[in-house]
Amino acid sequence: MSSSTLFRKVQKLMGNAFEISVYAHDQKEADYVLNEAVHEIQRIEALLTTFNDASQTNKINQAAGLHPVVVDKEVFDLIKRAQKISILTQGAFDLSYGSIDKRLWNFDREMNSLPDATTAKKMIRLINYENIILNEQDQSVFLSEKGMRIGFGGIGKGYAAGDLSAWGYQADGNPWTIGIADPNTKSSFGYLSITNQAVATSGNYEKFVTINGKRYSHTINPKTGMPVTGIKSVTILSPHAEISDALATPVTVMGTTVGIDLINQLPGIGCVIVDDNNQLFTSKNINLKTQNQYA
Repeated sequence: MSSSTLFRKVQKLMGNAFEISVYAHDQKEADYVLNEAVHEIQRIEALLTTFNDASQTNKINQAAGLHPVVVDKEVFDLIKRAQKISILTQGAFDLSYGSIDKRLWNFDREMNSLPDATTAKKMIRLINYENIILNEQDQSVFLSEKGMRIGFGGIGKGYAAGDLSAWGYQADGNPWTIGIADPNTKSSFGYLSITNQAVATSGNYEKFVTINGKRYSHTINPKTGMPVTGIKSVTILSPHAEISDALATPVTVMGTTVGIDLINQLPGIGCVIVDDNNQLFTSKNINLKTQNQYA
């Protein structure tokens, strides 16, 4: 690998800017690998998106309360794994969060008032992962209540790639060094050395609204329909991008104490939390090098 060069490609995919980096011997080799990565992410997006009526996700949603929908094994297995995360987090992660009407919380920066808590409570009645019925025999998915909707916003990008996935080593043989974003400045306040691992962060600094001087995170508690408070960011480190992505949101919902306790029980998974008071919390099995006010 000593004669290899680092090549990068940045492209908007799944509603986000993806940056893909690869070591290759020349531009031709790099372009082939980078384009293959882009095509794979686009393929997954076409399966999971809710912005295309023909997607398998929308077909499931359109048949809610009516009939099961047979889906690709890939989609079926992803939903099955998501259900396990829901059980693990006692519903803090729930694919059926898509049942919340976007009129309740749209986070478009033009939102200037809080929704009524009673209205929010009524709208979450359809959020229940136990009503996502999976049939192993015919590989079908059935949403048992009319009006239910599933969405892969909490796991889809992780399944495709994750916030950050690192395979192998750098050209000099060293692991990859990745920064943990400071939720106050967006610069890095800490670093991890990783290989064959993935990182995902859920934070209130990328997508939020400010109402009456208070910031409300885009992360919604599926049990209340209201935004979570108390945590600025949660970063999950694990061997699989899908797991990192899927755990970041529920840990935010569960809160610092319960969230850290959960992660400490999961082998090979680490967690970094910054709360609203800029206090730093880490799980037992993570080696984070910090600087600035978090040192």
